[in-house]
Amino acid sequence: MQDETTVQAVQEGETVATEQPVQDAAAPLQAELEQIKGERDQLLDRLARLQAEFDNARKREGKERQDARDYTVSSTVEPFLGVMDNFQLALRSGGSGDQLRAGVELILKQMEDALRGLSVVAVESVGAQFDPRVHEALGSIETKEFPDHQVVEEIRRGYKLREKLLRPALVKIASNPAMVSD
Repeated sequence: MQDETTVQAVQEGETVATEQPVQDAAAPLQAELEQIKGERDQLLDRLARLQAEFDNARKREGKERQDARDYTVSSTVEPFLGVMDNFQLALRSGGSGDQLRAGVELILKQMEDALRGLSVVAVESVGAQFDPRVHEALGSIETKEFPDHQVVEEIRRGYKLREKLLRPALVKIASNPAMVSD
């Protein structure tokens, strides 16, 4: 029994003796593992913050874009509200046909002023040479009074926004058989 106790003590001693160098070698590894876990936690926290910041920036950009659209629409529509008010007044008036016509002409002038305020201008048509970039010919009128390919009648007015064509003018052009066309 003593031999067993001695064997056991020797085995325990050996075990204790062999565990000590392993623990001494494991201590720096354990510290390094704790340091790496700390760095990982910091990186995960940083990642979560960056993702939240990105989501907030995306939402803010979407709201700013919608606000810009709303501002653009409101600033575009505002000049036309007065025009609509005047149309309603004209419809409620009990004046004669001539008075109604004069009122509508004033409203048309107000509408043209509102468009001009938005940099929208009418395409020059009657009296100008036909230009396929801004005119659309719906027909021709044979005449000797006007030069060939001159616009003689405007059916629908065309408009430009600065230099960009919004819609072409629908016109009729002169066809002068006496003149040689270019």
